[in-house]
Amino acid sequence: MSELRVVAGGFEFGGRFEDALAPATCAAFRARLPYESQVIHVRWSGEGVWIPLGDFQFGVGYENATSYPAPGQIILYPGGVSETEILLGYGAVQFASKAGQLAGNHFITLTTGLEQLPALGKKVLWQGAQKIVFSLA
Repeated sequence: MSELRVVAGGFEFGGRFEDALAPATCAAFRARLPYESQVIHVRWSGEGVWIPLGDFQFGVGYENATSYPAPGQIILYPGGVSETEILLGYGAVQFASKAGQLAGNHFITLTTGLEQLPALGKKVLWQGAQKIVFSLA
């Protein structure tokens, strides 16, 4: 059973928080649920969509950080060298910005609907920003 429901661009996914690996990030994001925004296609990273958050701070540091999220892994970059952002990989991703390679906290893993990820990525790439909503399942 999934503890999260993520709806993006008309596609629905189930997911789980990675509490054991990124407890502070999970707690900070969970406190903001339901969370609604828009995803746009990544600029430098490859096959991913992201939520740019500018100078917004979740109040967390690095934990369970990766530069290579697998498809269905969601990472939070807490800010610093580049702006704060949330990234969802749908294919091959090397997380980066105009400042170079970055690492973000892997805090959510999608567990259902993964076969829809490439379609979501292509929709965002060719049709532009899409609504995304995170809520408890």
